[in-house]
Amino acid sequence: MKNVLVLLPLNEEKKQALRERFPECRFSFDGEKTHTAAQIREADILIGFPKPALIGASERLEFLQLSSSGADAFVKPGVLAPGTLLASVTGAYGQAVGEHAFAMTWELLKKLHLYRDDQAKEIWGDRGTVGTLRGATVLVVGLGDIGSEYARLCKAVGARVIGVKRRPSACPDYVDELGLTDELERYLPQADVVCTVLPGTDKTYHLFNAERFAQMKPGSIFINCGRGTAFDADALAEALRNGPLAAAGTDVTEVEPLPAGHPLWKLENMVVTPHISGGFHLPGTLERIEEICFANLEAFLRGGEIRNIIDFSTGYKK
Repeated sequence: MKNVLVLLPLNEEKKQALRERFPECRFSFDGEKTHTAAQIREADILIGFPKPALIGASERLEFLQLSSSGADAFVKPGVLAPGTLLASVTGAYGQAVGEHAFAMTWELLKKLHLYRDDQAKEIWGDRGTVGTLRGATVLVVGLGDIGSEYARLCKAVGARVIGVKRRPSACPDYVDELGLTDELERYLPQADVVCTVLPGTDKTYHLFNAERFAQMKPGSIFINCGRGTAFDADALAEALRNGPLAAAGTDVTEVEPLPAGHPLWKLENMVVTPHISGGFHLPGTLERIEEICFANLEAFLRGGEIRNIIDFSTGYKK
């Protein structure tokens, strides 16, 4: 009998349904913030997002099914024992994070963040001209589940969409041009909006630095809803103060919370949200996570194709 530790916020009805669906397992339940190292040591299978420091390269753990799309914290040497299977829930967060990035784009284009600031100060003022996505060029860096959702939304309102990926593939119908991440320098000067949705890997670390920001179109907007390590926060602040960027928004930062006193807190043309675009904030996301997690549990126990297996050498799904 396999010991399965589940860290998802399930009600009693769903817990009982799991016990009935998988009688060959012994289930225990806890939360992502409250579980202990002792619980992990007893688990053959773990479902959720455990604290990496508590895993201790458990020799017993056979399968870690994450409740996140990103797996960067778990592919680092020494976190998981060799041979431990790791899978993500890529496909669960596309709508939630894609819509968040899309909303943030419009907020900046229409200067809604500035009017909200004015409202708090009881200022009735005109902030001048605004932008639009209709006829704009949008560059999506990372055309996975989330990036694709964002690209579809931009295309639907009349934007010209360019997508870049690590590996070549067929161009989807919601993208006008598809290139490779290695060709960023070619595309950055064209884009009115650049949206990055990248995992945290050695190759994506500070992909957007002072040099890349300098290559962007004057007056353009930068959006980040992947990992906070994808951009250099100090370089972004400089690009917002002195150009070429008109505005930027991010849901994640390299150090979280964003340290007190960092210039990104106070810049008028910067919007920061506290890593809340994903999670369970959008009703329905948890259902998608459960569907993937428990289908993969069944595939692992009874034979079948496991979705979203992570390649430890790249940090991406295989």
